Amino acid sequence: MKRILPMALMSLAALPAAAENRIDVIRPDAPALAAYGDYKVGVQTMTFTNMGQVDVAQTQADGDVPTYDRPLTVEIWYPAAADTAAGGSYQAMMRDGTDVTLQGQAVRDAAALTGETFPLVIISHGYPGNRWLLGHLGENLASKGYVVASIDHTDSNYDDMGNFGSTLYNRPWDQKFVIDSMESLDGDLGAITDASNTAVVGYSMGGYGALILAGAGLTEAITSSDYAPPQGLLERNVMGSDTHAELEDDRIKAFAAFGPWGNNRGFWDADGLAGIDKPLLLIAGSVDDVSEYDAIRGIFDGAVNSDRHLLTYLNANHNAGAPMPSPEEGYAINETLGWAPFEHYGDAVWDNVRMNNIAQHFVTAWVDQNLKGADMSEYFDLTPSAADGVWAVDDAGEPTQDNTYWTGFANRTAVGLTFESKPAGE
Repeated sequence: MKRILPMALMSLAALPAAAENRIDVIRPDAPALAAYGDYKVGVQTMTFTNMGQVDVAQTQADGDVPTYDRPLTVEIWYPAAADTAAGGSYQAMMRDGTDVTLQGQAVRDAAALTGETFPLVIISHGYPGNRWLLGHLGENLASKGYVVASIDHTDSNYDDMGNFGSTLYNRPWDQKFVIDSMESLDGDLGAITDASNTAVVGYSMGGYGALILAGAGLTEAITSSDYAPPQGLLERNVMGSDTHAELEDDRIKAFAAFGPWGNNRGFWDADGLAGIDKPLLLIAGSVDDVSEYDAIRGIFDGAVNSDRHLLTYLNANHNAGAPMPSPEEGYAINETLGWAPFEHYGDAVWDNVRMNNIAQHFVTAWVDQNLKGADMSEYFDLTPSAADGVWAVDDAGEPTQDNTYWTGFANRTAVGLTFESKPAGE
């Protein structure tokens, strides 16, 4: 008995605990605007179908161009009725196709908070990705009085990742179509959604699409590159084309792009980047080797007709700020991938929750300023390098005239960040 009991205890101890996989964690050192807001959060899943679209994945080098009805599944977070009890879970998919459970604040199919209307925020994932990848941001913004629609982009999801040309062709149009669909919603959810007051947030290829939607049409040369779909289909998104002009949308007031892909491969020239004339927030890691940090800085420098900002996580790579923390199930090596799915979410230097909290802070300030008209200038008028900021407060803890530390950040907590701004015309 003495020999068997320890063995049994060891076996029990080896069993993994159920993964918590929380997407709603706010660290004690998070900046001021990272915390959840005062609204309870509901969530619904809908599918919008864009009829009669070009089927890029089935288009050959010559011959007829096939069409299909393009489905887009969307996760929608929204302010819920005041008596909603916070807390719920998502049955989601991880990078390697594994089904996982995520825990958050939103309540599935909760009644919407009626009597008010709320601005709309569109979230667009990378390639590949899915509608939960930035779910932490979706929940967070909904708690602050926004309706947030996060898109599953067909041909770009973990379970249907296909022809890259489809992503290049469809991404900005998917974003615009979901705005149209949200504007057309019936019922209580439609009643509270103000799509005439919208921001678009994109990560990686979602950032690529957001920039095109913002006015940065592609170069003509890129339509015949190795990346482009056949039969010149990418002409649709070229600067100066009639079709690209159709994307102009007065409902969209601002754009935010995490690590936007494309400038690293010459998708835009000076004229294209100058086509962006709405406020732009760029978020990047200084060692991004996917979208390439210097190319992202090129977008910041080249968008000369936009009031714009660039938040940089020093020594972070492509996952800076955007992806949720890796599900615990992602820590094991996947034999098919040959690597741990954790790498799709994580960073070698920065903690995901820390990155997410910082992004939540700045995106909150960004949408509050551009969609709600709040004066958030104190959160953007910052010493460019946080390391140069001086923490100076009086005995009551109030900043003195010598204080140049980043607004909203406690002492010692803005380390490793830079924030740069340029007005339109510069």
